[in-house]
Amino acid sequence: MRVDGSVVFITGGASGIGAAMAGRFAASGAHTVIVTDRDLDGARAVAESIDGEAIELDVTDEDATRAAIEAVHARHGRLDILCVNAGIATDGSVDAPNEAWQRTWEVNLMAHVYATRHAIPGMLERGEGHIVSTASAAGLLTNLGAAPYSVTKHAAVALAEWIAVTYGDRGIGVSCLCPQFVDTPMLSAFSGHSTRMQDWVEGLAIPADDVAAMVIEAVETGRFLILPHPEVATYFRNKANDYDRWIAGMQRLQTSLSD
Repeated sequence: MRVDGSVVFITGGASGIGAAMAGRFAASGAHTVIVTDRDLDGARAVAESIDGEAIELDVTDEDATRAAIEAVHARHGRLDILCVNAGIATDGSVDAPNEAWQRTWEVNLMAHVYATRHAIPGMLERGEGHIVSTASAAGLLTNLGAAPYSVTKHAAVALAEWIAVTYGDRGIGVSCLCPQFVDTPMLSAFSGHSTRMQDWVEGLAIPADDVAAMVIEAVETGRFLILPHPEVATYFRNKANDYDRWIAGMQRLQTSLSD
């Protein structure tokens, strides 16, 4: 998919990876970048910095998502690249409150379902389009101390994979972004963890702009899996090769990072 001249729609674009992607798409020649977020002021600030457009959007509201995508089609005639990027980090075990589980499910998975449900028909009609799904390395591996986050990110990876398999031969490309830790406001979710855990997270965190640059390259080359932390590929292979050994290694890591 050519980024130059494209119409790009980004959820969760007011900060972090979403804002970085908006800047990179604009710098790469996108015709229009539509920045959406619940934080309209933040979305407007990003959009103004790149001469884009801003839409206030709660991604868990399917009607609002459909209306936003319809508005893009009405204004620009198409939506070429859909970046389902909004997400939340929720820690806790299986005993996390039901409300936390449900909210995480709605943002990290169902928002992807809603956006793709309403963007794919137009892409199929034109015979082209690209979807970027922001998941996480937690969706391939797991995230210590964060059951709701890990489970919903696994689901996001599975959805992206299914869309790629189902629609790839009809002109729709899919890229699934699976970083470990990125220097964004989401890192604050680890503030309540042990000092060792926080130091480990901060040591692995990379700039959001580096991640966004990899997204552009993946869209233009049609690559599915985006791994800004290349070591994740090794961990993923190790997991597939010997699941029990991988789990034992993760148990040791968890012990080493606790106080």
